[in-house]
Amino acid sequence: MINATPSRCNQGTNTENINEVSGMIVDAAYQIHSRLGPGLLESVYETILASKLSAAGLRVERQRAVPIVFDGLEFQEGFRADLDVENRIIVELKSVEQLAPVHGKQLLTYLRLLDYRLGLLINFGAPYLKDGIVRIANKL
Repeated sequence: MINATPSRCNQGTNTENINEVSGMIVDAAYQIHSRLGPGLLESVYETILASKLSAAGLRVERQRAVPIVFDGLEFQEGFRADLDVENRIIVELKSVEQLAPVHGKQLLTYLRLLDYRLGLLINFGAPYLKDGIVRIANKL
């Protein structure tokens, strides 16, 4: 069960905090997958996960624009990350039979563009969620 308050999440070093928050995200994903199982649309998992994390006191932004800066110009039309948690972790959700290498590359690109250190790729389509969670680090 997720138990945290915003003040608790802001304690500790940056690495401790990011690990605590990522643990809360994984815990919530396990709870959702245990109750609903695989096979639903990605948007269903996104809605429920965002709700659970918000209820646990975390700041969550759905469909966060990931701008691209090229030659000094910023383009907002670039990408949309599924969840931005605490303005420090990107969570990319899938509901597919098997993750493809491009899914991890996509998340790493988001992390680089936003200058975030950690991302979680969560595949709710996996029969066992432990097989569908990939932690991706950017300069950690």
